[in-house]
Amino acid sequence: MYVAASSGSSEADLAKLKGILETCPDVPFICLDVANGYSEFFIECVRKARAMFPDHIIIAGNVVTCEMTEELILSGADVIKVGIGPGSGCTTRKQTGVGYPQLSAVIECADAAHGLGGHVVSDGGCTCPGDFSKALGGGGDFVMTGGMFAGHDESGGELVVNEDGSKVKLFYGMSSATAMEKHSGGVANYRSSEGKTVSVPYKGSVSNTILDILGGIRSSCTYVGASTTKELPKRTTFIRVTQQLNNVWGTYDMRKPGLPAKK
Repeated sequence: MYVAASSGSSEADLAKLKGILETCPDVPFICLDVANGYSEFFIECVRKARAMFPDHIIIAGNVVTCEMTEELILSGADVIKVGIGPGSGCTTRKQTGVGYPQLSAVIECADAAHGLGGHVVSDGGCTCPGDFSKALGGGGDFVMTGGMFAGHDESGGELVVNEDGSKVKLFYGMSSATAMEKHSGGVANYRSSEGKTVSVPYKGSVSNTILDILGGIRSSCTYVGASTTKELPKRTTFIRVTQQLNNVWGTYDMRKPGLPAKK
């Protein structure tokens, strides 16, 4: 079963997590998910979770440095979630000035995790199928994305029909005012929102997007000579560029030749 029980780091969160796993004992994964994994309190939470659930696979984050990756793995985590601020629904870098280039974070954290037998999830920053291959090529074992899966039948968010007949779905970051009003009763007066709420064009079934991503990854493996995604880091060299794409004709949808996807 590829399902994780997600939890925060408070005592109440852990108590709720225990109740969920007692009700659903077949769930093998736990995701300890906080925006800022740089605290002794969170490290202690990981240790408590490991003691409470010795046989579960624990995913913990988010962090962006090798030192904290090692600390969380040594405290009992199996998989480290990497990324602060790269997501399309996130405004942390704008609001706080805090963040780390996503590919650099994945490369550093993956190296640290693999040295201790752990794994990493590259969380956020993907804008196209090629970004998945880069995340895997940088050492990521898994890739997490939200914005690219937004707007589909299977994704969350309210479907809205505009006056001109076009359809959109609402997509919001979990630190946005929308999320905090929905789950926490509003934005506390001592902090600010660190997420966006946006209207995403309705995209239909998610299967087309998944096929596009998988096709891109397969082709990446062909280009670099990797027979599996696990081989991508061994076949990958990264070079800094100022511009990667040639947009002289704009951005086009490859599945519908001749039709502009969007401007």
